[in-house]
Amino acid sequence: MLQSSREPAPAGGTLQAEVARRLKWRARRGMLENDLLLERFFEQWEGRLTESDHSGLAQLLDLSDNDLLNLLVGTESPSGELDCPEVHAVLDKIRTDPS
Repeated sequence: MLQSSREPAPAGGTLQAEVARRLKWRARRGMLENDLLLERFFEQWEGRLTESDHSGLAQLLDLSDNDLLNLLVGTESPSGELDCPEVHAVLDKIRTDPS
């Protein structure tokens, strides 16, 4: 299978590291606010994310930029399928001040 020209080639490593790398690539957004929040999240939590975190983050990254931002900053709460422990755990980590 050919690699997408938009996604870098795998650098090797564990399956968990590969999943994290793909999520980090998917986290690149068109809205600066989302990019900044997600970049800070990865800087703080990279290498310590669980499979549950990966699942929650993947669900969030399926959202449009505006819907994602509303959840990241807390102006809306997860509902429906997003109202699950995995998504809440990731949102808590994103909203936590690293200082």
